[in-house]
Amino acid sequence: MFEGQPQSEIDARRKRDPEFKALYERHQKLNKKCMDAELGVLPIDHLTLGQMKREKLLTKQKLERMYDSPTH
Repeated sequence: MFEGQPQSEIDARRKRDPEFKALYERHQKLNKKCMDAELGVLPIDHLTLGQMKREKLLTKQKLERMYDSPTH
């Protein structure tokens, strides 16, 4: 998700910012569910998969804005 950013910076942000941590964990869970669904491991319909992908994208965009924000 944060290509080119040191994992240590991401981990430090997760430790000091509870909202960032919650969003990061939500994105990770959605990412796993989407991959499992695409592999056929998690049986869900296409509509639900599409909704999960949209939520994952919105979560990623919010995380990136938070990470880039000088106020956080």
